[in-house]
Amino acid sequence: MKHIVVLTGAGMSAESGVKTFRDHDGLWEGHDVMQVASPEGFRQNPALVLDFYNQRRRQLKEVEPNQAHKDLAALEKNYKVTIVTQNVDDLHERAGSSNVVHLHGELKKVRSTGNPRDVKVWTEDINLGDTCEKGYQLRPHIVWFGEDVPMIEKAVEICLTADILLIIGTSMQVYPAAGLMHYVSANTPIYYIDPKPATVRDSNIQVIAKTATEGMIEMRKVLL
Repeated sequence: MKHIVVLTGAGMSAESGVKTFRDHDGLWEGHDVMQVASPEGFRQNPALVLDFYNQRRRQLKEVEPNQAHKDLAALEKNYKVTIVTQNVDDLHERAGSSNVVHLHGELKKVRSTGNPRDVKVWTEDINLGDTCEKGYQLRPHIVWFGEDVPMIEKAVEICLTADILLIIGTSMQVYPAAGLMHYVSANTPIYYIDPKPATVRDSNIQVIAKTATEGMIEMRKVLL
């Protein structure tokens, strides 16, 4: 069974109504990115950071997977499919995808500030005073700017085994995720779906300048 590896970004979830964190002016919901997505920001104003992610978590309860999420899940009937996503929502899982790697963490998980390996599922707000069993404050299980991306090595290993690579809804500008496409074997077909795709110069890459849902209609014809 051929292995399809799918790299997804914010454009994948945008059609579900999930706001992309960063607006065109570089602000995230009116905040400078370093205020709400860095260890320094959390130390300076933990209440602001917790509230920012609490709002994102609440929004997840108001959105549903879109057709592109469902189409990716349906590919599992004919292929081995692994999704490597930059998104912190759970829409791939809710659509039925069974093998999802989250590079940048997950909104519905928290971890201890005293032990990054102490991670638990958390679906409600995180408040100041919510602690792990050892008394450390809980924080969002999100990879912030300046922090290591612990799942990147696993993602590289996955890309090395790809027979087909799909890239959906990402600017291809955020590293280390943007470098993953370079780990697939030579001559592996690569399909890049994005309504405003980044410029690519690799002859192996077929660009589909459409939204995630429109692009997956085309991909279903190719793959099925």
